[in-house]
Amino acid sequence: MSLESVVVTGVGIVSPLGHSLDLLTDALLAGESGVRNVPELEKVGGLRSRLAATVEGINPKQIPRKIRRSMSNMSIYAYLASQQALEMAAYPTAALSAGRTGVVIGSTLGSTATSESFFADYFTDYSLERMKSGLFFQIMGHSCAANVAQSLGITGRVLAPSAACATSCQAIGYAYEQIAFGRQDAILCGGADEFHPLTAATFDIMHAASTGYNQDPSQSPRPFDAARDGIVCGEGSGVLLLEKKSVAEARGATILAELVGFATTSDTSSIANPDIGAMYECMRLAVADAGISASELDYVNAHATGTQQGDVAEAQAIRQLVGDQVPVSSFKGHLGHTMAASGAIELSASIGMMRCGELAATRNLQQVDEACAGLLHLQQNQTAQPKYILKNNFAMGGINSTVILRSSKHD
Repeated sequence: MSLESVVVTGVGIVSPLGHSLDLLTDALLAGESGVRNVPELEKVGGLRSRLAATVEGINPKQIPRKIRRSMSNMSIYAYLASQQALEMAAYPTAALSAGRTGVVIGSTLGSTATSESFFADYFTDYSLERMKSGLFFQIMGHSCAANVAQSLGITGRVLAPSAACATSCQAIGYAYEQIAFGRQDAILCGGADEFHPLTAATFDIMHAASTGYNQDPSQSPRPFDAARDGIVCGEGSGVLLLEKKSVAEARGATILAELVGFATTSDTSSIANPDIGAMYECMRLAVADAGISASELDYVNAHATGTQQGDVAEAQAIRQLVGDQVPVSSFKGHLGHTMAASGAIELSASIGMMRCGELAATRNLQQVDEACAGLLHLQQNQTAQPKYILKNNFAMGGINSTVILRSSKHD
């Protein structure tokens, strides 16, 4: 239970389905797909997957060169999403440098594209003479967080979680705890990632990438579906501005939602394979932190990436928590798996659904796998006014994370 109430006052989105919360929400409710066939993947020997959910329409030159030169694509996405969140919240510029505003934004890795470019050149003659001085700032693990803080003049706490698919869900939860315990008044939090063929290759090597829909991109991934065949990797950024509720109210901010529960746990049963009991325990702890019972949940936004094992384990864990009484859907069929950004993008979309009173169905869920049955799967959009939403993100390495939101409409 939080000591200080923590609310969401701003949201920024750069995604395969648009570059604002409204555009993303509209696309999800319309059942659109951001998955594309990427011909460049054919150049990678041994890579079977040809699909990715990429960000389109971003012009890096809209960012002043002085601050852009230390940014790779993922930091550009994080910076633009952070700007959006601050603008939506009408957050006072003077507060950014007062020491009570922080940044908690993570990525899976530093920029793989920058690393590849450097080493491709370096190995030609083993010379450093052509290395640019800003290269390290693009590949360091906290590149997104540092670039956002530097470019916006934020002087409070800066953290950069890195927990693969659970990264931005953890970032939001850690920001929530920092504010709840009075350490900061506001935090920009979330995650960002940029697509690179090696990301898709990682899952392909583990036989977890989608390979059967290369000629029909919009039909994959297929969360919980009997014909699912794996992950489609994506990119983008989601950033939320969390504030201490009393501070937000004092400045007359519009409150979008309240963050009321968080849990993150380590599953030591396997570094690669999901565990039903560990997933259930993470959700149970988040519900307990929110001070509610599982029966009070109104919607579950599943991690569900379209893999064989992951979808089954999560479905069974959710069934253990809420049975078939609570609507469940995943956004991976629309967005692909935006990796470190997925938790923040999908949680933001859940806020968008709260605002418009409609829940988006799981795209490409045509025939529920028997092993994933026993849930109230949304195969069509549903009109609803959810009060409590539970959001899951489960990552390789045994990292589980769950956040619970409360709608501001129910205050």
